[in-house]
Amino acid sequence: MHSATKYVGLDVSKEKISVAIADAGREAPRYYGTIAHTPAAIRKLIKELGPADSLTFCYEAGPTGFETHRWIESMGASCTVIAPSLIPKRAGDHVKTDRRDAEQLARLFRAGELTAVHVPSREDEALRDLVRTREAAREDIHRARQRLLKFLLRHQIHPPTTIKRRWTKKYREWLARLTFEHIALQIAFTEMLHALEEVEQRIARIEKVLFEQATIGAKAPIIQVLQSLRGVGLLTAITIAAEIGTFARFRSPVQLMAYLGLVPREYSTGQRTRRGGMTKAGNGHLRRTLIESAWSYRHRPAIKGELVKRLDGLSAEVQQLSWRAQERLHRKYRHLVFGKNKQKNVAIGAVARELTGFIWAIARTVEKPTAV
Repeated sequence: MHSATKYVGLDVSKEKISVAIADAGREAPRYYGTIAHTPAAIRKLIKELGPADSLTFCYEAGPTGFETHRWIESMGASCTVIAPSLIPKRAGDHVKTDRRDAEQLARLFRAGELTAVHVPSREDEALRDLVRTREAAREDIHRARQRLLKFLLRHQIHPPTTIKRRWTKKYREWLARLTFEHIALQIAFTEMLHALEEVEQRIARIEKVLFEQATIGAKAPIIQVLQSLRGVGLLTAITIAAEIGTFARFRSPVQLMAYLGLVPREYSTGQRTRRGGMTKAGNGHLRRTLIESAWSYRHRPAIKGELVKRLDGLSAEVQQLSWRAQERLHRKYRHLVFGKNKQKNVAIGAVARELTGFIWAIARTVEKPTAV
């Protein structure tokens, strides 16, 4: 006969884990102590508290990632990763220690007041890390370009009037021909230029692997159908597939919208209903990507250019959803901007929210959602 279920709260840090245990019932959690943050120490803890199937662990999502969750699950116990921002806080509680955090986790976990986060598979996490590495490299490119432009501005060096746009082939050739009288300035400029070229080469290497994953990887079918939507190119589709992981965890498009923080804030009481801007909760990486894609729908519906190639070979259902998205989202944009005089950024936020619904619907054609 198994003992009663134990709810184990873990306050996880880089090297140590503080452990607190709440038995089934209403007694206060008891503090176990600290253990090393290693699989061997966790295995010893489970063996001491066991049997494993009577234990359920929880810890906050953080910089240590999901490996602790995978260790515990592989040892036969249950583990849940908690969203830190959604943990209830007591007013006036200004004392924070590892012990108190572990005890609080155990108590709230037993009471069912904690919100779990999705734990991606190792394959999904690897693709997501690669996508975010590319995003970081794009930020590095922006910084490198700004550093170079500010250097030229300080020395009053401007491109000839025949070059209308920066970072074109002609502009880069002009940069390569620049020389400076002082050797120190020449070296500084050359190093800045090399730094920019190195980041560009890094992005090229990353995108080559991403394109391979889009063709032969496990997410290839999802990535292919997502590109049927206007404004969702290959890299955007890869980003969506990598950040979402599996659409099966969303029972409806509204859940996906809320996960991305695209739903409006609400402050309602009695007969008063007040709604504000987007909550901006959840996955900020993907929310920014979808807002960028939503700008495509300010243009009239049309199937041309790269979209024609992306739609080729897809099912009639997917093509129909793609066209319905263009018609509905363009109409939504015009209604908000020209009908209700909303700011364009506000309208695009609303368009991005409805675009999320079409993304969910198109993903359903490949991956059927299940109740969670």
